[in-house]
Amino acid sequence: MNPYLDQLQPYPFEKLRVLFEGIEPQPEFKPIRLSIGEPRHATPQIVLDAMANNLDGLAVYPPTAGSDALRQTIADWLKRRYGLGAVDAATQVLPVNGSREALFAFGQCVVDGTRPGAKVLSPNPFYQIYEGAALLAGAEPVFINTVESNNFAFDVSSLDIATLDAVQLVFVCSPSNPTGHVMDQAEWNRLFELSDKHDFVIAADECYSEIYFDEANPPLGALEAAWAAGRTDFRNVVTFSSLSKRSNVPGLRSGFVAGDARVLKQFLRYRTYHGCAMGPTMQMASIAAWQDEAHVQENRRLYREKFDRIVPMLSPWLGIRKPDAGFYLWARTPGSDTEFARGLQAEYNVTVLPGSYLARDTASGNPGAGFVRIALVAEPQECIEAAERIVAFCKQST
Repeated sequence: MNPYLDQLQPYPFEKLRVLFEGIEPQPEFKPIRLSIGEPRHATPQIVLDAMANNLDGLAVYPPTAGSDALRQTIADWLKRRYGLGAVDAATQVLPVNGSREALFAFGQCVVDGTRPGAKVLSPNPFYQIYEGAALLAGAEPVFINTVESNNFAFDVSSLDIATLDAVQLVFVCSPSNPTGHVMDQAEWNRLFELSDKHDFVIAADECYSEIYFDEANPPLGALEAAWAAGRTDFRNVVTFSSLSKRSNVPGLRSGFVAGDARVLKQFLRYRTYHGCAMGPTMQMASIAAWQDEAHVQENRRLYREKFDRIVPMLSPWLGIRKPDAGFYLWARTPGSDTEFARGLQAEYNVTVLPGSYLARDTASGNPGAGFVRIALVAEPQECIEAAERIVAFCKQST
């Protein structure tokens, strides 16, 4: 077996299962699960109709690069969403089966594990796929703590020169999972400068880009920042996006990778052997989703409604604030994050995820300790009921 497999830690939800062993929640409360970022708003009818009308695609082997129509639809969406002057659908866009598998596979493609001391940078706390991708590629994950005192910024410039010289890949998540921080142009410019100096590739995870609160001010994207910085070839920048959160179709497993054509040429070559092409039926459903914004605006309206109701309820107890974007609350607990999560599950049958499970221990401690991640993914009334239970739990714990 691949010896790198032994370096993988249990996934956060496996840790959560162990934490909850022996708990029998109070039977008068129905379970409300806010631990996983699985959207539970209604799937758009246009997506369901597109799938139903294209079932003949199940009888066809799909090309790894996806259809011309889907790539062009994605390129057009990128230009509309981010104001990009040009996106080449043939060389700068690649459909993928959700951003998760693409992020993991990208690490295997980009990292040269035979180079001594190969390193991959990741924020801490982080989406656990980043670490797994680094380890299975034979690289050492290096974590940069994103903490409240620094507005949860991802400060790569804090690393020493020797470490940066060994870095081959940098994972960035903006809007962040779990903090909700959105990188601004200045942060991106610093990262671009370091990429040029130390020759690393930037993998920008943007699966939360379409969950935001001000319709007039959507989050800045990596390609948008690159274009503004004069990097119109998107040099060393690749972005990963998904329909899962945007369109409430996590089971569709549909997303895309876009950016530097030089990098994507090699990633397409890798994926030809990987055998993970998107089926034609799913491609047609994806085209319908990317071409429509009405359902996305309604989706954001529901999230705004939930945040507007719930943040004032929880702020006095958990010190939360509204994130820049995304659908998570990064809530500070009065004591241990694991004990808070276990107690809330036992007493009120509400599941949240301990922040320490999303981070790794460093010399400065575990930046996720003392936080829980609350995913406001359920329908508004269910989320409000969960918040009421959390307040009741906090009151009885004081």
